[in-house]
Amino acid sequence: MSDAIIGIDAGTSVIKSVAFSVTGEQLAAFALPNRYDSVPGGGAEQDVARTWTDCAASLRGLGEELPDLAARTRAIAVTGQGDGTWLIDAAGEPVTPAWLWLDARAADLADDLRADPGDRARFATTGTGLAACQQGPQLAWMKRHRPEPLAAAATAFHCKDWLYYKLCGRRATDPTEGIFTYGDHRTLAYAPDVIDFLGLSDLAHLFPDVIDGMRQHDALTQSAAAETGLKAGTPVVLGYVDVICTALGAGLYERAGDMGCSIVGSTGMHMRLVPSVEQVTLNAAATGYTMAFPVPGHRAQMQSNLAATLNIDWMLDLGLEILADAGIERGRADLIAGLDERVLAAAPAALLFQPYISEAGERGPFVDANARAGFLGLCARHGYGDLMRAVYEGLAFAARDCYGAMGGPPAEVRLTGGAARSQAIRRILGSVLGARVRTSGREEAGAAGVAMMAAVRLGLYPDMARCAEDWVTPLLGEAEAPDPDLTRRYAETYPLHVEARRQVAPLWRGLAASRGQGS
Repeated sequence: MSDAIIGIDAGTSVIKSVAFSVTGEQLAAFALPNRYDSVPGGGAEQDVARTWTDCAASLRGLGEELPDLAARTRAIAVTGQGDGTWLIDAAGEPVTPAWLWLDARAADLADDLRADPGDRARFATTGTGLAACQQGPQLAWMKRHRPEPLAAAATAFHCKDWLYYKLCGRRATDPTEGIFTYGDHRTLAYAPDVIDFLGLSDLAHLFPDVIDGMRQHDALTQSAAAETGLKAGTPVVLGYVDVICTALGAGLYERAGDMGCSIVGSTGMHMRLVPSVEQVTLNAAATGYTMAFPVPGHRAQMQSNLAATLNIDWMLDLGLEILADAGIERGRADLIAGLDERVLAAAPAALLFQPYISEAGERGPFVDANARAGFLGLCARHGYGDLMRAVYEGLAFAARDCYGAMGGPPAEVRLTGGAARSQAIRRILGSVLGARVRTSGREEAGAAGVAMMAAVRLGLYPDMARCAEDWVTPLLGEAEAPDPDLTRRYAETYPLHVEARRQVAPLWRGLAASRGQGS
């Protein structure tokens, strides 16, 4: 009996194949590490062929975890890391290593394009701010500096597009990645004016057809079946980009309700769902992404912080370094134990922390490669708990900054990511946003989200709302209301956070210039 759906989630560091029942219970999972290489000039590259080899191996490994997987599989659905450039020739072979979203070689070119007056029209069409991680600036950089791979290429894929091609033989991309880079977010079609602005009109033949996995699917080829251990002819669904699938699996969609979703991991991703293109909010700084969502007419808007829990990790590591110097060996887990209590015992809003600890600066809701972290308001009475509370509050203020660029905080935010387990994070974030917070217990939200797309596509559910009732709602924790006193306090403090980052920006530039690396 065909009672399983496989969701593939090809991330930057791990590729996972996860089997779910047709009603959303996780049955088994198998993961393999991915590897990428750092190259001179800020590059980050991944072996294209190996990514497929690892994907196939993860599916075979899943078969070892779940008996009779081939016979039980109703469908396969694939999502993966966003942005980047995966060039394939006419024979279907890679012509160069993949450029990942971490690749910064096109940073200066992206800055120049953002400064061009024509970028306002491009942003109005795509709803997405330009960044070096995107395929458009990367192809433009290659055209100027490394044209040889482009001459040999027939198709420019993203990661999941490449895996879909290897699974079913179709060259395609989906309505998220193809459109936020080159298209019109209203029509979900390629926009020639955008392609021309990027200087890529002569390369438009590289862009594959856009297909919607909610409306069509293909079948597993005989060769892919031999490599994966699955049955030829099994339906294969091309999912949306991983952040959309993760948000879907974590609970961003509900038939009625004003919903947001924050993925609180090393980086922070904040998303707001809007039910129509007319309700999309484009910010003055021209940052963020506007993407299709697998519900008719809906769009997901997102803003992303380059550093979220990286700020907490930095504080923890400082403590570990001091202990190590004293001959005391501990790990992060030792410091995390009891941390919530120390943070919640500290006075709220006693300090301001600017959470820009990443050496790449910040990208949402403002772009500044020179942005750096810092405390404001320190005095001798402040201790470690006060500092850590300020870090948590800084992350929450940065999230509110992001939601503000998308029209304001929603009524409810669904949380996922490692930090969502922290009571202090949930309480502070909810109070800063003035929103209810619910935490998703779904371990593999990205794989679940893309499997949900397959479940609806194959008619197992009449629509995504009914699917979410089975796949998402039972795994959501109780709604946690914001603390009214904290909400009032943070409403007074939040404008100071915004003003501080604006006022200190010239000092960031000055510090960068003094180090000889200013932009």
